Amino acid sequence: MGGPPAIRTQVDEPKPALIARFALSEDQAEYILETRLKQLARLEEMKIRGEQDELAKERDKILSILGSNAKLKKQVKDELLADAKRFGDARRSPLVERGAAQAISETELVPSEPVTVVLSAKGWIRSAKGHDVDPASLGYRDGDKLLQAARGRSTQLVAFLDSTGRAYSTPAHTLPSARGNGEPLTGRFSPPAGAQFVGVAVADDATRFLLASSFGYGFVTRFENFTGRNKAGKQLINADDAADILPPATVHDPASDWVVAITTAGHLLAFPMVELPELDKGKGNKLIQIPPAKLKSGDEKVSAVACVRQGGELTLYCGQRKLVLGWRDLQAYEGSRASRGSMLPRGFQRVDRVETA
Repeated sequence: MGGPPAIRTQVDEPKPALIARFALSEDQAEYILETRLKQLARLEEMKIRGEQDELAKERDKILSILGSNAKLKKQVKDELLADAKRFGDARRSPLVERGAAQAISETELVPSEPVTVVLSAKGWIRSAKGHDVDPASLGYRDGDKLLQAARGRSTQLVAFLDSTGRAYSTPAHTLPSARGNGEPLTGRFSPPAGAQFVGVAVADDATRFLLASSFGYGFVTRFENFTGRNKAGKQLINADDAADILPPATVHDPASDWVVAITTAGHLLAFPMVELPELDKGKGNKLIQIPPAKLKSGDEKVSAVACVRQGGELTLYCGQRKLVLGWRDLQAYEGSRASRGSMLPRGFQRVDRVETA
């Protein structure tokens, strides 16, 4: 290899070679050549021991800081203050206090549209857009027919009532389109064995409904008492084993509405709703009087209930015939709660269903 020869090979004249190789002066080269190797090693040892002492002190300081929360916090604080003093400058972006982040529910992303929810007699459910839909004109599966329809908004919950008095709920926007036959509610919920769905409701939590059984007992409750996340539902109305649960009826104004109860024998009773209690759940109070013997034998029971707003009217459907009772007409059937009521005209005593307007 090229370059100057190694110093150790210059046995005879090492001094000139040392000066030439490292550009030293005469005195420097002389001092190096006169220094013994042992002295050089001693100098190196002293340097290493000095570094070792410094590292030991640094180690003890670090362990002391790590062993004390107070010292550790002070160290972090001092370093942050030092960095802020060295690198800090005026803030360029403003600090704005915001409210806590909230999770967005699926319902908030759904457009609010009018819908008509249709429940069939065999428990199939579907939803049609708009309120101008005639549920009876929709197609149904063989042997099935319309049971009840409810109008509401796509952003609301829809609730269902079964024959055991249990209530179930699901978001309205998740229901299948009315263009098809829909889907069975048993695919969404887990009702008791043998139970059938008897009614549907769509509303806000504060909306009130009249719940009743065919034995003539009922009460008023808020829609929020229908709702829940349990697929097995929640017990809402209690009734005798032989009694049927009637579809829920919407309350317009609990202070001025009238309750109308109709029996299979043709008795109709109308009374102010304020006479009826508002409950979260239960059996309720007697709506209309039915002779115990007829009730026990099954010869007479309540076939329909309705809530008629002040000045409104009630339409009775009796086979192919219908009877419209205006507000003044209903006054002829007014009586105290739990009384017998008055007989409907001949030909209109077998009421299949009722409709308020």
